Amino acid sequence: MSLFEDLRAAALPEWEAYTDHAFVEQLGAGTLPLPAFQDYLVQDYLFLVQFARANALAAYKSRTLADLTASAGGLSAILAEMDLHLRLTGEWGIPREAVESAPEKLATVAYTRYVLDCGQAGDLLDLNVALAPCTIGYAEIGERLEPQLERVPDHPYGAWISEYAGDDFQQAAGRAIAQLDALSSGSLSAQRFEELLGVFRTAARLEAEFWQQALAADER
Repeated sequence: MSLFEDLRAAALPEWEAYTDHAFVEQLGAGTLPLPAFQDYLVQDYLFLVQFARANALAAYKSRTLADLTASAGGLSAILAEMDLHLRLTGEWGIPREAVESAPEKLATVAYTRYVLDCGQAGDLLDLNVALAPCTIGYAEIGERLEPQLERVPDHPYGAWISEYAGDDFQQAAGRAIAQLDALSSGSLSAQRFEELLGVFRTAARLEAEFWQQALAADER
């Protein structure tokens, strides 16, 4: 098993609370209220700005060409995501200036600054473990939701699902899994694994809270 699979298995309750969240299930079924999705999309754009910084931090902490290349690939994938967000918000009449100037909500700040803190206080492996639930989790969600596009005519969130189910993002997730194995050298002490598991669990929990933030916005 890969390090990611070991972490996922050990943190399965947190992982499933994130990947099977009500926001995800409603999005897949096409029943998610549009205001909730729009609120999420704006916050996720702000989220990705910070995740781009985290990948830049990963490049700074890299000491080999392989690690630099992996960090550059992660940054490239995030920039592509940001283009998708701006395209979708633009289609709904939300100008780029409004997206970029929107205030960060608490769950957005909590998650992104946690990841950056992991990178600043820890090593490159700590940072990549903190990043993993986002990149790998979205690929898992996109792949699982893709069949819904055939079941729901004119799926309102088809572009979002297709982005994360697509080859480019799936390959980015595969590279993220491989990078975790490369950084861990295939073996970790029990203590080190528990440290990384704590980071992984917290990041997965913060992902779920990020979904919940968008649902709460629609309930107001």
